Amino acid sequence: MRDPLSALSDAFTSFLFGKVETTRLPVRTSTGQAQAVYLPTAAPGLGDSGVIIGREVYSGKGYIYDPFQLYGQQLPAPHWLVLGESGNGKSALEKTYVLRQLRFRDRQVVVLDAQGEDGVGEWNLIAQELGITPIRLDPTAALNGGIRLNPLDPSITTTGQLALLRTIIEVAMGHGLDERSGFALKVAHAYVTATITDRQPVLMDIVEQLRHPEPESAEAMNVDIDDVRAWGLDVALVLDRLVDGDLRGMFDGPTSVGIDLDAPLIVFDLSHIDRNSIAMPILMAIVGVWLEHTWIRPDRKKRIFLVEEAWHIINSPFVAQLFQRLLKFGRRLGLSFVAVVHHLSDVVDGAAAKEAAAILKMASTRTIYAQKTDEARATGRVIGLPRWAVEIIPTLTPGIAVWDVNGNVQVVKHLITEAERPLVFTDRAMTEGSAMDPDDLLPEDIRAAEREAEQRAARIEHQQRMNESSESTVA
Repeated sequence: MRDPLSALSDAFTSFLFGKVETTRLPVRTSTGQAQAVYLPTAAPGLGDSGVIIGREVYSGKGYIYDPFQLYGQQLPAPHWLVLGESGNGKSALEKTYVLRQLRFRDRQVVVLDAQGEDGVGEWNLIAQELGITPIRLDPTAALNGGIRLNPLDPSITTTGQLALLRTIIEVAMGHGLDERSGFALKVAHAYVTATITDRQPVLMDIVEQLRHPEPESAEAMNVDIDDVRAWGLDVALVLDRLVDGDLRGMFDGPTSVGIDLDAPLIVFDLSHIDRNSIAMPILMAIVGVWLEHTWIRPDRKKRIFLVEEAWHIINSPFVAQLFQRLLKFGRRLGLSFVAVVHHLSDVVDGAAAKEAAAILKMASTRTIYAQKTDEARATGRVIGLPRWAVEIIPTLTPGIAVWDVNGNVQVVKHLITEAERPLVFTDRAMTEGSAMDPDDLLPEDIRAAEREAEQRAARIEHQQRMNESSESTVA
């Protein structure tokens, strides 16, 4: 209870000078504005179930990601796009991600390994550690008992075989098949699959049938046999290149024995194939259809299809359409497609811009490592990153990336265990600077530069949030 003398004194003062106490008006704010006031506040994580990636830079919390756990709740699609300049950690991230996923018994991974040195692909060490023999596709070795993939393998359905033959021919020709050429191919394939039953049909069988079509195929359409032969001539010439030309050896025989599609990890080593040759998209088409009809099955397994240098796929319209179909039905069967690309411009400005846009739209997870300022801005516009994230990207140090998981944007530092380090850091990775900067291996000046970059990124984000708060207040 207040002293009566004090109460009287306060009343007298108020009478002479007015009310001396002030009342603070309430302030209306939002959680976004409150975050700007209290910096340690960080965006919520993605849950605690899945694969550990590293730690969130601003809060220090562990960062866990798994598209199969998030699909249907936080992710509309389990597909993932990884972007960034060479030497910033894309390859190391993907290798550790696969190793950690394979610790789950219901996981299976296929990798298209397009890079390598010393005659082997980048994934060779990991394959050896797991007791896996990579499927090494080499045009020169194929003639001497190397690996072959048969587009007419009986494990592929007849519908899939015909679709694969059309894709191979369209990729090689650079345009779609007209109706007459398509008819000649269809009747040749139908005859070969119906009459050859004692062995695997091969491409030479199709070529011979195109050169010498059966009279029944002409009679069925009421056309002359010479017309059917003329319609199939261009198709025969394209397939002959795979049989007796510069691409011979890899596709013109029975599928090699020993390819284990039930192994937890399947590595297609493409490091011996010229990335800019027509062999690469043709091979991608064969592998894509082969996997579609032999690997992806409704058996409750969660499958990951990881493609290094993915712009080789997306830049070919016909192959991009094939993989677009694979992605669409793959969601129903538990498939996560992971595309690793250096620059988004390699994809969106390519020959298959329409197909590329559709594939990018399916990727609900985007991980962006350091890029130049102009490239970062272009990337931000295409995939819809917030401004603060775009401004941070050019300042990122190796191993740190901006993660956008269906709108949940965070800055994440990838961490590698001692057991993983020998498998991840190949000679190429070390020379390109893609070591994931564990603190105990970095010189003090590099650690200081990293801390400065993180602090600068925090200041940029803080300023961006303050600007957004001011804009909201004015509005």
